[in-house]
Amino acid sequence: MSRISEVTEPHMPPLDDYVRLLEGIWERRHLTNGGPLMVEFEGLLKKASGSDRPLHCVANGGLALQLTIKAMGLGGEVVTTPYSYVATTSCPLWEGLTPVFADIDASTLNIDPAAVEAAITPQTEAVLATHVFGNPCDVAALEAICERHGLALIYDAAHAFGVRHAGRSILDYGDASIVSLHATKVIHSVEGGFVTTRDPAAAGRIEWMRRFGHNGQEAYHGVGINAKMSELHAAMGICLLRQADAVFESRKALIARYLKGLPEIDGARFAFDLAADTEWNHCYFPVRFETEEQLLAAMTRLDAAGFGTRRYFHPSLDQCGLEGSAEASCPVARDVAARILCLPLSTRLELEHVDRILDAVHPPRSAHA
Repeated sequence: MSRISEVTEPHMPPLDDYVRLLEGIWERRHLTNGGPLMVEFEGLLKKASGSDRPLHCVANGGLALQLTIKAMGLGGEVVTTPYSYVATTSCPLWEGLTPVFADIDASTLNIDPAAVEAAITPQTEAVLATHVFGNPCDVAALEAICERHGLALIYDAAHAFGVRHAGRSILDYGDASIVSLHATKVIHSVEGGFVTTRDPAAAGRIEWMRRFGHNGQEAYHGVGINAKMSELHAAMGICLLRQADAVFESRKALIARYLKGLPEIDGARFAFDLAADTEWNHCYFPVRFETEEQLLAAMTRLDAAGFGTRRYFHPSLDQCGLEGSAEASCPVARDVAARILCLPLSTRLELEHVDRILDAVHPPRSAHA
């Protein structure tokens, strides 16, 4: 087996399946602007998500978040998590909002509702929370806080496609949810994303905002941007959705093998406690080490063994000095960010490779002497 250089190698469908869809694109010469494959892909995503909310595909997850902020008319401050991908902070900044960090819960890795409430000011207009590694936030507590203070509630569900919580799609919670379809995700369209919204009026604005605001060829609903998904990207997404069950089952089996072997390794454990009553999508396998030194040593051994890893998410965003974000100290996020490492997880892995990875994570026997 060749080196697995990426911790989340993209799953690729059979090339013939993709080419068959490409042949139709070549015949129609309809490449973008709401092509038939993009429309089909939206319908398939909505069915697969299990949510009845309006769903709109866009060019990437970052644009999905920016469009949502615009469509909801948000300004002022947004309370958000320091333990997430940078887009959760940079997209609000790009749209003129001020991100205010609230620390996370050490056991779930998600934003702490008590810290959220403490961070709210008269300038706060929204809460932006991430379902980290697909683990649902405390949705009931966040909903209650936002209702009490009259705030919008947006979920960064980039990792959470296919997750169900308390018998419902994870996309049924909050005012809007943003999902990434980037190549690193379980189901992807190479580049892409989508947004689901509770408010039909906001959904309508997202629909025209993603295509420059057009209302026909010679009129405009308002100011928009180019966030359209192309037919070639939709074709990849359709191919992968057809294989979704097999992809999810493969990852589930690999994680079961990881979980069986991990307790034998001193100083390392699975990184978070999964929310109760959750059907998880097995999107990542993050390990929490007792010390950063142990993590760095394991990374070195894994690299030497030919396995790529990544420190999702390091450093925590409150340490990144992003201009325009409010200063904050989030000690829990800083601590866990220094000690969490994601191990390889892809459909190219086999169970024996998991055993080799765990062997590489394990410190040399002499270290225990």
